[in-house]
Amino acid sequence: MTAKTPTLPFALPPLTSADAAPEWIGIGFRVGSRVVPILSYSGNTDGWTDDLTALHEDTAGHTHPIDVASRQDAVAQLRSRLSVALPTILDVGCSSGYMLRDLTTAFPTATVMGADVVHGPLERLAKASPGVPLFRFDVQTCPLPSGVIDAVVMLNVLEHVADDQAALGQVYRILKPGGLVVIEVPAGPHLFDDYDRALKHFRRYRLSDVAHAVEQAGFRVLRQSHLGFLLYPAFAVTKRLEQRAHRAPDDLRQHVEHQVTKTATSRVLGLALALEARLGRWVRYPFGIRCVVVGQRQ
Repeated sequence: MTAKTPTLPFALPPLTSADAAPEWIGIGFRVGSRVVPILSYSGNTDGWTDDLTALHEDTAGHTHPIDVASRQDAVAQLRSRLSVALPTILDVGCSSGYMLRDLTTAFPTATVMGADVVHGPLERLAKASPGVPLFRFDVQTCPLPSGVIDAVVMLNVLEHVADDQAALGQVYRILKPGGLVVIEVPAGPHLFDDYDRALKHFRRYRLSDVAHAVEQAGFRVLRQSHLGFLLYPAFAVTKRLEQRAHRAPDDLRQHVEHQVTKTATSRVLGLALALEARLGRWVRYPFGIRCVVVGQRQ
């Protein structure tokens, strides 16, 4: 018996007006007579670069405690709220592949897809995960059809987007009625420093502002809390000290690498975040390192 070729549960828009509609064939996209591993639409890359993806992968890898906690929290939110038997899940900002891997493991019956604005990291990811549909586009001008996605995960993405309200509007548009969005962004506008500039953050957020932006896009907010509550006092002091430092660009990059590497193996950090996760089932944390919001399309 011939195996059935996997298909996406929606039609894809052409890359240009001269192209035929692309078709996912399980190992890539057929566009006319050619097959490409990534469906690449035009997009703005001002908020992220290939180099920053490499920096994150080389220094933090997939085991940094706060990133692990972020991914686990996102999976837990979807598990508790996503009731679709065969969901379609889109990871926006997927270039490392770590969230995609966790989603694929947690939801084996789902169609899990990834999207990002970068070139090189997506190409590497396509080689490592040939069965995962990957798109290159700017979430502010998302090309996907309306009402076709059951859940969108956006971890540490909106701070890299110039018009975050436009991005949320696009996410709302592509979600089905009742669809979910899981959002995480860095907390504390008053803590913005050179570290944030080095990572191409346009902003840090207050939780109330994130929730308001999500509601303005049309979503009903199901959850709003923080990640890194127990770590926040030490984090805030460190950020305040960093605001007084003035480093040259090369020195700043080395400092960022050092800070990420130093915290990547912190056992205390891991234990604190694990405790938070347990208590977070019943507690809404009033402050923390990152804001977390879950919204549902009306």
